[in-house]
Amino acid sequence: MTRDLDRLSHLAPPEASETARAAALDAAMAAFDAQQKSATAPQAFRDGRRPSLVKTMMRIFDMPRPLFAGSAIAMLMLVPAGLYLARQAEPPAVTPAAEPNAKKVAGAPTKRESEFSASEVQGLLDQSPQMLSPTKPKALDINSAHEAPAAAPGVAISNLAAQGLSPAGKAKGSPRPENAHANRFRIPIDALADSDAAQPAPVSQGDRFSGKDASPIKRVAEEPVSTFSIDVDTASYAYARRMLLDGALPPPDAVRPEEMINYFRYDWPAPASPEEPFRATATVMPTPWNTGTELLHIGLRGYQLSAAQRKPANLVFLIDVSGSMDEPDKLPLLKTAFRMLVDTLTPEDKVSVVTYAGASGVALESTSVRDKAKILAAIDALGAGGSTAGAQGIETAYALAEKSFVKDGVNRVLLATDGDFNVGASSDDALKSLIAAKRKSGVYLSVLGFGSGNYNDGLMQALAQNGNGQAAYIDTLAEAEKALSQDAMSALFPIAEDVKIQVEFNPARVSEYRLIGYETRALNREDFNDDKVDAGEIGSGHEVTAIYEITPKGSPATRIDDLRYGAPDAAKPASDELAFVKLRYKRPGEKESRLSSFPVMAGAALKSVDAASTDARFSVAVAAFARKLRGDPDLSDYGWDQVRALAEAARGADPFGYRAEFIRLVSIAKALAPR
Repeated sequence: MTRDLDRLSHLAPPEASETARAAALDAAMAAFDAQQKSATAPQAFRDGRRPSLVKTMMRIFDMPRPLFAGSAIAMLMLVPAGLYLARQAEPPAVTPAAEPNAKKVAGAPTKRESEFSASEVQGLLDQSPQMLSPTKPKALDINSAHEAPAAAPGVAISNLAAQGLSPAGKAKGSPRPENAHANRFRIPIDALADSDAAQPAPVSQGDRFSGKDASPIKRVAEEPVSTFSIDVDTASYAYARRMLLDGALPPPDAVRPEEMINYFRYDWPAPASPEEPFRATATVMPTPWNTGTELLHIGLRGYQLSAAQRKPANLVFLIDVSGSMDEPDKLPLLKTAFRMLVDTLTPEDKVSVVTYAGASGVALESTSVRDKAKILAAIDALGAGGSTAGAQGIETAYALAEKSFVKDGVNRVLLATDGDFNVGASSDDALKSLIAAKRKSGVYLSVLGFGSGNYNDGLMQALAQNGNGQAAYIDTLAEAEKALSQDAMSALFPIAEDVKIQVEFNPARVSEYRLIGYETRALNREDFNDDKVDAGEIGSGHEVTAIYEITPKGSPATRIDDLRYGAPDAAKPASDELAFVKLRYKRPGEKESRLSSFPVMAGAALKSVDAASTDARFSVAVAAFARKLRGDPDLSDYGWDQVRALAEAARGADPFGYRAEFIRLVSIAKALAPR
């Protein structure tokens, strides 16, 4: 770049051209106006940082940091180039003070060989340097997730535009792809892979997480029973994806393996009728990352309600319009997400809108979806400003939901926020108590998280779990479409409530076990039979997956010694049972639970991972990915390439491209991970 500027400084002034002068001034002023707009941020975060318009625009439009930064540099380079052209179009008289800058290089021609044209300006812009490597980098093409040949330095957005293409390589004006996450940019990875110091600093300072340590290995002879509540939240995967695409590994506390596993759809065997709300299956296979152990894989699938079987819904949109929501990836994205949800509803459904900032207010009384235009107008009219009286907003929303309560229907509050509650009952415990008390009215609560800088993940989880609802994180329009359009039925319409799983391992067959994830959903053994203990919900067509890593009796992989004075293991040599699985659940509206159970037979264990179904293998790859993101030392010898190979071989049917996107994320994590 320096050589190019030096060349420009030694060129003789071109002949005055009114066309060139006008074009250069227009370009310079457009760049200046854009820079001025981006320099004005609406507010500051609590820690003093100003919100980054660049970062939020990258997320909304799915544009990775390196190419976005390259285009920004190109814009800034346009200003001096444009001003240079403008000055040269009307060359001023050379004064003595200006003569040193007008010196010519010895041997240079007295007249320019060619006019300094728009194509030359374009050529200079196309030579903008790559941001992460001073030399030609290897590039990770995450559209195919394979290393691509080194690209010429500075393949800039402007160069693609000149070819009639968008930055993702798609022709301008072509329809939006079904998989909105698939079209992304190349990411130079040399600098990231070369050293730990090359990893970008975390981009979401101020976000809060309440992660728990991974479940420990347990000895069957001492603790043969494992009990937990099912979980169908997906927030952890969406947040981790945003962090990776922003160029940083997610904090370990933000990674919950069960939410990553259950982000994806699986084709587990389905129940035959609504009288059987879900069906459970089990698979045993060797553990890919730990020789001598096995995986007990449990899959549940809920009954898929038809449109005729779906009950009417009474929904209250509780929307945070406080000042912290005044960013492109918060309130504007939120409004579009709710418009998508309204499009999935039927004329028999009803919608209300409650907002909260310094105080709460009703933006729309309960309105039939028959009057969709009125609902959409209320959403479009929302604006941000003020503090965050979240507790007051929740109380107002519940009061409105109870006022328009639909008997034998679905009554739910959908809270959309960045998680910043700073007025009223803002402690996690106070809000949990409030939601748990309101749940008894039959009105449930789901939570949609947006943005970064104020995101309170722990609070989002607490509210959703106590409100008999789901927690999702929405970072792009594509994720909004998945959460509120594709998955609307499973997210809003429960078919089984307070679903608990209890697995008893046979000490004659199993020495040790560990449940992968579900740390925040662990229950006491006695909670399983207590119908007053709250647990998770399964929605229409939902799939739920849980994976145990188990150590067979006598395996050299056993890690816990037998007790010297402990009672001998209860030997049952005649039994071929590896474990016994029990599930307890309530039908919607019922007070007493029902019990379902089945044995897992040791003789049915598969001899290899490849013998397992495509979906089972893919879910295991996701589990390995999550554990590596958490820094689990048990997977230190199981590399990112092995995780990726396992996922690629089990990609299977992928109509929306979510599995292909996961494979790309594994490659990005490898590039970002410390060596």
